[in-house]
Amino acid sequence: RKAAMEVVQRFKKSVSNRFQKSLEHGPRRIESLKQSMKSRSRSLNRLLSRGHSSGKKVLNPQGKFLQKWNKIFVLSCVIAVSVDPLFLYIPVVNDDIKCLDLDHTLQITANVLRSFMDIFYILHIIFEFRTGFIAPSSRVFGRGVLVEDAWVIAKRYMSSYFIVDILAVLPLPQVVSFVIIPRMPGSKSLNTKNLLKFVVLFQYIPRMLRIYPLYNEVTKTSGILTETAWAGAAFNLFLYMLASHVLGAFWYLFSIERETTCWRETCGNMSVGIETSVSECSSFYCDDNGTMIKAAYLNSYCRIEETKSPPFDFGIFLPALHSGVVNSTNFPQNSLGQNLKTSTYTYLQSTTIRLEEMRVKRRDAEQWMSHRMLPESLKERIRRYEQYKWQETRGVDEDNLIRNLPKDLRRDIKRHLCLKLLKRVGAHV
Repeated sequence: RKAAMEVVQRFKKSVSNRFQKSLEHGPRRIESLKQSMKSRSRSLNRLLSRGHSSGKKVLNPQGKFLQKWNKIFVLSCVIAVSVDPLFLYIPVVNDDIKCLDLDHTLQITANVLRSFMDIFYILHIIFEFRTGFIAPSSRVFGRGVLVEDAWVIAKRYMSSYFIVDILAVLPLPQVVSFVIIPRMPGSKSLNTKNLLKFVVLFQYIPRMLRIYPLYNEVTKTSGILTETAWAGAAFNLFLYMLASHVLGAFWYLFSIERETTCWRETCGNMSVGIETSVSECSSFYCDDNGTMIKAAYLNSYCRIEETKSPPFDFGIFLPALHSGVVNSTNFPQNSLGQNLKTSTYTYLQSTTIRLEEMRVKRRDAEQWMSHRMLPESLKERIRRYEQYKWQETRGVDEDNLIRNLPKDLRRDIKRHLCLKLLKRVGAHV
């Protein structure tokens, strides 16, 4: 009996001890179970997000494809802003019957060119939704962390230049020239000029606002826009000709507007005794009915003469009207650039020293790698490092620059560059 009692007592003690231990370790096990469930849910969410984002490829802003595409898009933007002023040359004056006509050949050409250039803008908008960006908090050291979340990329783009790009790509000139102008009743001449002028100015502003940040982005990522100095000189010459082209287009349109102003004032002063009616002056569009009496009357009071006291003061637009350029549907190719007094040598002589130093360093590096017979993989790594170093420092020797500064400035610079990074490391520790 004593032995049986001892066995029972030992069994009770073991059961009670196990029960107490289970009570003590129970909350810990529950907590560990919760942590494991949380970690599994996080890993599942990561897998789901990766699977969701893997359907759309995210482009690296420092990749070779985007660097080439940005250069192509900047050049296409410059060409596109040179196409828009062509719409201002569509109105043409018919001097024989004193009416305003449309150059249909130029109208079709301008619309085709504008539609073709809009394709580049549409592709650019699509690429912007697929292009990642470097997180600002990770730019202190190294290449930084590339953000690849599609929603974050779309939110960032829509809060920056999305509206500007949409306004720039709207086909307003095509709609105005092909749809609205042919359906205008009454006096189409004034409506034509005002609509074309408003549309071109309305879309010229967002297009010009977009070129400058794009140019800065290209020079920031790839270092240069043109590989040679001659290409840079040609690009600057094209910008000069673009400015002249835009000013000339507005001067052309304002010259026509000045002549139609003379027509309107003259018709308003026509007396009823003359063999014409007021309805004949209601419109100056060539498709409307007009009489030779009105043309003869306008020729007498709206003569384009370079005299001291002309019948009507055309102001600074008299040379354009006197040259007959507003009456012609052909481009004056024989006078293209005859007053252009410029030289490309100014740009060639002012090529930046740092850009030349970069080219010399690249050439020396290529010669050294060829002399040492390095493998292609190692050569490519060296080229990528040189390109990255140029993008980060822009050719400035930071070590030498900081070394020549006094201690207090060096301390403040290091604090500015490293303080945020140290705070992040301390928070994780």
